[in-house]
Amino acid sequence: MSVEKTLSIIKPDAVRKNVIGQILSKFEGNDLKVVAMKMKQLSQAEAEAFYAEHKERGFFGDLVRFMISGPVIVLVLAGNNAILKNRELMGATDPKKATPGTIRADFADSIDENAVHGSDSEAAATREIAFFFDAAEIAH
Repeated sequence: MSVEKTLSIIKPDAVRKNVIGQILSKFEGNDLKVVAMKMKQLSQAEAEAFYAEHKERGFFGDLVRFMISGPVIVLVLAGNNAILKNRELMGATDPKKATPGTIRADFADSIDENAVHGSDSEAAATREIAFFFDAAEIAH
């Protein structure tokens, strides 16, 4: 097993529901350590830049509007196989298809408002962490 870092975002819907602590508990209870965290209101430009890979897809505008609709929590998680572990904890993108006990099954309302984001690969994690955090902001 390899120690990795991954980015997670607690999205505006979950922040509005006041379930930040419950989501953090799921991470910590599954051996993922929070090594950086901040609350942030994304600007439209930031949301568009972060999700630029989806720009040509039909849902891009709705995604950007959703992500700027309220504050988010951006965090860096560290642990053995953190990327895969976080993806498993999040559950399927569509909460109706998510395994019971996963974050999306427990806290998401729809495929569009699905509570959390998580990096899907090591390359994505590196890029996404750097988007939100300077190296000095991440605990070692």
